[in-house]
Amino acid sequence: MSAPRVARLSQRPALWTATGLVAGAGLVALVTGIVFALKPVAPVLSLGVLYLFAVLPAAVVWGLAVALPVSVASMLAFNFLFLPPVHTLRLRDTENWVALAVYLVVAVVASQLAVRARRRAEDAEQRGREAAFAAEVSAMLLEPGFVQDKLNEIGLRAASVLGVGRARIELESLRRPQAGERAHPLLAGQRRVGQLVVADAAAPDPAVLARTVPALALLLASAVDRERLSLKAVEAESLRRSDAVKTTILRTLGHDLRSPLTAISAAGEVLEQDAGDLPPAERAELVASIRHEAARLGRLVSNLLDLSRLEAGAASPRPELWTVDGLVARALGAVGQDSARIRISLPDDSPALRVDPTQIERALVNLLENALESSSPSDPVEVTSERADGEIVLRVVDRGPGLDILDLERLFEPFERGTGETKQGTGLGLAIARGFVEANGGRLWAEPTPGRGAVLALALPLADVPARVEA
Repeated sequence: MSAPRVARLSQRPALWTATGLVAGAGLVALVTGIVFALKPVAPVLSLGVLYLFAVLPAAVVWGLAVALPVSVASMLAFNFLFLPPVHTLRLRDTENWVALAVYLVVAVVASQLAVRARRRAEDAEQRGREAAFAAEVSAMLLEPGFVQDKLNEIGLRAASVLGVGRARIELESLRRPQAGERAHPLLAGQRRVGQLVVADAAAPDPAVLARTVPALALLLASAVDRERLSLKAVEAESLRRSDAVKTTILRTLGHDLRSPLTAISAAGEVLEQDAGDLPPAERAELVASIRHEAARLGRLVSNLLDLSRLEAGAASPRPELWTVDGLVARALGAVGQDSARIRISLPDDSPALRVDPTQIERALVNLLENALESSSPSDPVEVTSERADGEIVLRVVDRGPGLDILDLERLFEPFERGTGETKQGTGLGLAIARGFVEANGGRLWAEPTPGRGAVLALALPLADVPARVEA
């Protein structure tokens, strides 16, 4: 019989003892039959020792409360049925009294030893279950995830090791148990971690409870502290990165705002003080400078707004059906005069895409402007496309210094300006481009080309349309 079954039955002593007495009577009857069978071939007095086979199982399974009555019943049965005069409880020979007395003493001592051995075995088995429970809970709490999400499973294992039907763990709870429940506080030293709630009818072994509950409380307290420290570390890292980003923004904007504002202010002062002496060409150059620097400020503000929208998850695309050459044409129009340096190589059969045209246009413009800034004014920028695995892949190739393998991912971080000497701006363009492309289900990456220009590749999934879409 398993130890949990024994524990459940032992919680009902009357039924358990009655069951043992009935089983003991059956064992006595069985041994009596064996003695009758062996009586013709062996001395009767020596066969009395066989009744130990009735006493020992009773002692091992049911304890002394059943073993002692079985011992007495065995002695009386042996005296009544086999010792002369038979069918009476009187004894004719003195040595028979000694034999019965020795038998009874041996039966009682053997019962006591068997009970003690059984208890030690059960205790060792129980402690093994408790050790396994502690190891399982430790491993479970070390796994990633929140402690609260693991309490149901830990409660089931605690109920099993305590031998109760069910158990519930409540962390940092002072709530009174419901009707029919009993709460055992989980204390780690002087700290109350929570409580273990079991059914009021359940009666776990106090010794097991005294060993299991403090160990469980210590494990939960350690896991809760570790979780809090982890959350604080994440929060501290987030604050540190936020401070670093703010510092970078301030440093970057301090330079990038000052330059166009200074240029606009200087050109405005010259125009304001002009009394008609400036040649038309110089006047037009100053007006163009003001417009150029104002456009720089506009792009800077737009980039910051786009970055904040992407980081806040508010850049939800509004997909429309567009062709690749239509999107490229929109981007070229937004680039302005520098688009004359861009060479386009697209297929005659322009594939269709279902994307947000404004976001993809902005991503393409940022890629093209990055390529134009990386190249000298006399070098062209190439745009090519190809189909691959249900995608259209656009590549923007410049004639700049190229990219190192270590820069391939760092290039798309905010405020990264690359390593080229001609690089200007805030370093937000590629980060915004990747954000918009990924929001539309695409990919954006850089390909290593050290010393011979950079290649930025943009992949977008092709749209499933029933017919060819005209540009």
